[in-house]
Amino acid sequence: MHIQRYLECLETDFARLREVAPPALAADVPSCPGWTVADLTRHVGEVYLHKTLAMREGAEPDPWPPAELAGEDPLALLDRAHADLLAEFAARRPQDPAGSWYTPDQTVGFWYRRMAQETVIHRVDAELGAGVPLAPIPPDLAADGVDELLKIFVAFGVAEWGSYFTEALRDSPGRTVAIRAAEASWLVNTVPFTVTDGAAAADATVTGDPAAVLLWLWNRAAGGVTVEGDPEAVAELRRCIVVATQ
Repeated sequence: MHIQRYLECLETDFARLREVAPPALAADVPSCPGWTVADLTRHVGEVYLHKTLAMREGAEPDPWPPAELAGEDPLALLDRAHADLLAEFAARRPQDPAGSWYTPDQTVGFWYRRMAQETVIHRVDAELGAGVPLAPIPPDLAADGVDELLKIFVAFGVAEWGSYFTEALRDSPGRTVAIRAAEASWLVNTVPFTVTDGAAAADATVTGDPAAVLLWLWNRAAGGVTVEGDPEAVAELRRCIVVATQ
Protein backbone atom coordinates (compact mmCIF):
# COMPACT_ATOMS: atom_id res chain seq x y z
CA MET A 1 0.00 0.00 0.00
CA HIS A 2 1.11 3.57 -0.69
CA ILE A 3 1.97 5.84 2.22
CA GLN A 4 -0.89 8.18 1.38
CA ARG A 5 -3.31 5.25 1.40
CA TYR A 6 -2.20 4.34 4.93
CA LEU A 7 -2.87 7.89 6.02
CA GLU A 8 -6.32 7.90 4.40
CA CYS A 9 -7.25 4.67 6.18
CA LEU A 10 -5.87 5.90 9.50
CA GLU A 11 -7.99 9.04 9.26
CA THR A 12 -11.16 7.15 8.33
CA ASP A 13 -10.77 4.70 11.20
CA PHE A 14 -9.79 7.40 13.68
CA ALA A 15 -12.95 9.33 12.77
CA ARG A 16 -15.05 6.21 13.35
CA LEU A 17 -13.36 5.53 16.69
CA ARG A 18 -13.90 9.14 17.72
CA GLU A 19 -17.55 8.87 16.70
CA VAL A 20 -18.48 5.72 18.61
CA ALA A 21 -16.38 6.14 21.76
CA PRO A 22 -17.88 9.17 23.58
CA PRO A 23 -21.33 7.74 24.43
CA ALA A 24 -19.87 4.35 25.39
CA LEU A 25 -16.84 5.21 27.54
CA ALA A 26 -18.07 3.14 30.50
CA ALA A 27 -18.88 0.07 28.39
CA ASP A 28 -16.73 -3.04 28.56
CA VAL A 29 -14.74 -4.01 25.45
CA PRO A 30 -15.33 -7.76 24.89
CA SER A 31 -12.27 -8.14 22.66
CA CYS A 32 -10.01 -6.55 25.31
CA PRO A 33 -10.98 -8.18 28.62
CA GLY A 34 -10.67 -5.85 31.56
CA TRP A 35 -10.85 -2.69 29.45
CA THR A 36 -13.66 -0.20 29.06
CA VAL A 37 -14.02 1.96 25.96
CA ALA A 38 -12.38 4.75 27.99
CA ASP A 39 -9.39 2.50 28.65
CA LEU A 40 -9.21 1.64 24.96
CA THR A 41 -9.40 5.30 23.99
CA ARG A 42 -6.59 6.16 26.40
CA HIS A 43 -4.49 3.30 25.04
CA VAL A 44 -4.79 4.51 21.45
CA GLY A 45 -3.81 8.03 22.52
CA GLU A 46 -0.79 6.71 24.41
CA VAL A 47 0.26 4.63 21.40
CA TYR A 48 0.04 7.64 19.10
CA LEU A 49 2.20 9.70 21.48
CA HIS A 50 4.70 6.87 21.87
CA LYS A 51 5.20 6.53 18.11
CA THR A 52 5.39 10.29 17.66
CA LEU A 53 8.34 10.32 20.07
CA ALA A 54 9.87 7.30 18.32
CA MET A 55 10.00 9.37 15.15
CA ARG A 56 11.04 12.61 16.84
CA GLU A 57 13.74 11.15 19.10
CA GLY A 58 14.93 8.21 16.99
CA ALA A 59 14.09 5.59 19.62
CA GLU A 60 10.92 4.28 21.24
CA PRO A 61 10.60 5.81 24.72
CA ASP A 62 10.94 3.34 27.59
CA PRO A 63 9.45 3.15 30.18
CA TRP A 64 6.01 4.11 28.91
CA PRO A 65 3.51 5.68 29.53
CA PRO A 66 4.56 8.59 31.73
CA ALA A 67 2.54 8.87 34.94
CA GLU A 68 1.11 12.29 34.10
CA LEU A 69 -0.96 10.89 31.22
CA ALA A 70 -3.14 8.97 33.68
CA GLY A 71 -4.83 12.19 34.82
CA GLU A 72 -5.74 13.41 31.34
CA ASP A 73 -9.26 12.95 30.00
CA PRO A 74 -9.09 9.99 27.58
CA LEU A 75 -10.84 11.78 24.71
CA ALA A 76 -8.72 14.89 25.15
CA LEU A 77 -5.61 12.71 25.22
CA LEU A 78 -6.72 10.90 22.07
CA ASP A 79 -7.36 14.14 20.20
CA ARG A 80 -4.05 15.68 21.28
CA ALA A 81 -2.09 12.55 20.43
CA HIS A 82 -3.74 12.20 17.03
CA ALA A 83 -2.89 15.82 16.16
CA ASP A 84 0.72 15.29 17.26
CA LEU A 85 1.02 12.11 15.20
CA LEU A 86 -0.27 13.79 12.05
CA ALA A 87 2.02 16.77 12.58
CA GLU A 88 5.01 14.46 12.95
CA PHE A 89 4.10 12.59 9.77
CA ALA A 90 3.74 15.91 7.93
CA ALA A 91 7.16 17.08 9.12
CA ARG A 92 9.01 14.02 7.90
CA ARG A 93 9.52 11.92 4.79
CA PRO A 94 8.57 8.22 4.84
CA GLN A 95 12.21 7.25 4.31
CA ASP A 96 13.45 9.35 7.23
CA PRO A 97 14.88 7.40 10.19
CA ALA A 98 12.70 6.53 13.16
CA GLY A 99 13.08 4.19 16.08
CA SER A 100 11.04 0.99 16.03
CA TRP A 101 11.08 -2.47 17.57
CA TYR A 102 11.19 -3.95 14.07
CA THR A 103 14.90 -3.78 13.28
CA PRO A 104 14.61 -4.43 9.49
CA ASP A 105 12.66 -1.17 9.04
CA GLN A 106 13.74 1.83 11.08
CA THR A 107 11.85 4.46 9.07
CA VAL A 108 8.90 6.79 9.44
CA GLY A 109 7.15 4.75 6.77
CA PHE A 110 7.01 1.78 9.14
CA TRP A 111 4.88 3.84 11.51
CA TYR A 112 2.47 4.93 8.77
CA ARG A 113 1.65 1.26 8.23
CA ARG A 114 1.66 0.29 11.89
CA MET A 115 -0.58 3.19 12.98
CA ALA A 116 -3.08 2.52 10.19
CA GLN A 117 -3.31 -1.11 11.28
CA GLU A 118 -3.38 -0.23 14.99
CA THR A 119 -6.24 2.17 14.40
CA VAL A 120 -8.45 -0.15 12.35
CA ILE A 121 -8.25 -2.94 14.94
CA HIS A 122 -8.94 -0.61 17.84
CA ARG A 123 -11.84 1.13 16.14
CA VAL A 124 -13.33 -2.37 15.76
CA ASP A 125 -12.76 -2.83 19.50
CA ALA A 126 -14.57 0.45 20.15
CA GLU A 127 -17.47 -0.63 17.95
CA LEU A 128 -17.71 -3.97 19.76
CA GLY A 129 -17.69 -2.17 23.10
CA ALA A 130 -20.28 0.34 21.99
CA GLY A 131 -22.49 -2.39 20.53
CA VAL A 132 -22.72 -0.74 17.12
CA PRO A 133 -22.28 -2.31 13.66
CA LEU A 134 -18.74 -2.73 12.41
CA ALA A 135 -17.85 -0.33 9.62
CA PRO A 136 -16.34 -2.03 6.56
CA ILE A 137 -12.61 -2.63 6.40
CA PRO A 138 -11.25 -1.95 2.89
CA PRO A 139 -9.88 -5.12 1.26
CA ASP A 140 -6.46 -3.60 0.59
CA LEU A 141 -6.02 -2.51 4.21
CA ALA A 142 -7.27 -5.85 5.51
CA ALA A 143 -4.95 -7.92 3.29
CA ASP A 144 -2.05 -5.70 4.27
CA GLY A 145 -2.96 -6.21 7.93
CA VAL A 146 -2.90 -9.99 7.54
CA ASP A 147 0.52 -9.71 5.92
CA GLU A 148 1.80 -7.45 8.71
CA LEU A 149 0.52 -9.69 11.49
CA LEU A 150 1.95 -12.89 10.04
CA LYS A 151 5.33 -11.53 8.92
CA ILE A 152 6.14 -8.51 11.09
CA PHE A 153 4.63 -9.65 14.37
CA VAL A 154 4.79 -13.43 14.39
CA ALA A 155 7.57 -14.54 12.02
CA PHE A 156 9.91 -11.75 13.12
CA GLY A 157 8.93 -12.28 16.75
CA VAL A 158 9.80 -15.97 16.67
CA ALA A 159 13.11 -15.25 14.93
CA GLU A 160 14.06 -12.42 17.29
CA TRP A 161 12.65 -13.59 20.63
CA GLY A 162 12.33 -17.35 20.16
CA SER A 163 12.38 -18.19 23.88
CA TYR A 164 9.00 -16.48 24.32
CA PHE A 165 7.45 -19.01 21.93
CA THR A 166 8.87 -22.15 23.54
CA GLU A 167 5.64 -23.10 25.27
CA ALA A 168 3.47 -22.24 22.26
CA LEU A 169 5.47 -24.60 20.04
CA ARG A 170 6.47 -27.22 22.60
CA ASP A 171 6.75 -30.72 21.04
CA SER A 172 5.45 -29.44 17.70
CA PRO A 173 6.51 -31.53 14.70
CA GLY A 174 6.04 -28.45 12.53
CA ARG A 175 2.62 -27.82 11.04
CA THR A 176 1.39 -25.77 8.11
CA VAL A 177 -1.55 -23.40 7.76
CA ALA A 178 -2.67 -21.90 4.45
CA ILE A 179 -4.33 -18.49 4.77
CA ARG A 180 -6.47 -17.42 1.82
CA ALA A 181 -8.04 -13.96 1.67
CA ALA A 182 -9.48 -13.31 -1.81
CA GLU A 183 -6.54 -12.60 -4.15
CA ALA A 184 -3.92 -12.79 -1.38
CA SER A 185 -2.62 -15.94 0.27
CA TRP A 186 0.12 -17.07 2.64
CA LEU A 187 1.62 -20.34 3.82
CA VAL A 188 2.63 -20.52 7.48
CA ASN A 189 5.04 -23.20 8.69
CA THR A 190 5.30 -23.33 12.46
CA VAL A 191 8.69 -25.10 12.89
CA PRO A 192 10.83 -23.36 11.85
CA PHE A 193 8.34 -20.49 11.80
CA THR A 194 8.19 -19.07 8.29
CA VAL A 195 5.61 -17.20 6.25
CA THR A 196 5.70 -17.29 2.46
CA ASP A 197 3.43 -15.64 -0.07
CA GLY A 198 1.07 -17.97 -1.89
CA ALA A 199 -0.93 -20.77 -0.30
CA ALA A 200 -0.21 -24.43 -0.97
CA ALA A 201 -1.37 -27.77 0.39
CA ALA A 202 -1.32 -27.52 4.19
CA ASP A 203 -2.41 -29.25 7.38
CA ALA A 204 -5.11 -26.62 7.84
CA THR A 205 -6.67 -23.89 5.72
CA VAL A 206 -8.28 -20.60 6.73
CA THR A 207 -10.36 -18.96 4.02
CA GLY A 208 -12.45 -15.80 3.89
CA ASP A 209 -12.59 -12.28 2.54
CA PRO A 210 -9.67 -10.10 3.69
CA ALA A 211 -11.58 -8.26 6.42
CA ALA A 212 -12.98 -11.47 7.90
CA VAL A 213 -9.55 -13.14 7.90
CA LEU A 214 -7.93 -10.10 9.51
CA LEU A 215 -10.49 -10.00 12.31
CA TRP A 216 -10.29 -13.77 12.80
CA LEU A 217 -6.50 -13.67 13.12
CA TRP A 218 -6.72 -10.82 15.63
CA ASN A 219 -9.44 -12.75 17.50
CA ARG A 220 -11.94 -9.94 17.04
CA ALA A 221 -14.64 -11.88 15.17
CA ALA A 222 -15.23 -15.37 13.82
CA GLY A 223 -17.86 -14.82 11.15
CA GLY A 224 -17.16 -15.15 7.47
CA VAL A 225 -14.17 -17.46 7.84
CA THR A 226 -13.98 -21.16 6.97
CA VAL A 227 -11.43 -23.24 8.89
CA GLU A 228 -10.64 -26.73 7.62
CA GLY A 229 -8.09 -29.39 8.47
CA ASP A 230 -5.97 -30.14 11.54
CA PRO A 231 -7.24 -28.15 14.55
CA GLU A 232 -3.86 -28.44 16.25
CA ALA A 233 -2.20 -26.61 13.36
CA VAL A 234 -4.67 -23.77 13.81
CA ALA A 235 -4.18 -23.83 17.59
CA GLU A 236 -0.40 -23.57 17.16
CA LEU A 237 -0.77 -20.54 14.94
CA ARG A 238 -3.20 -18.94 17.39
CA ARG A 239 -0.82 -19.51 20.31
CA CYS A 240 2.01 -17.88 18.41
CA ILE A 241 -0.16 -14.88 17.50
CA VAL A 242 -1.12 -14.39 21.15
CA VAL A 243 2.52 -14.42 22.25
CA ALA A 244 3.60 -12.09 19.44
CA THR A 245 0.90 -9.49 20.08
CA GLN A 246 0.62 -9.37 23.86
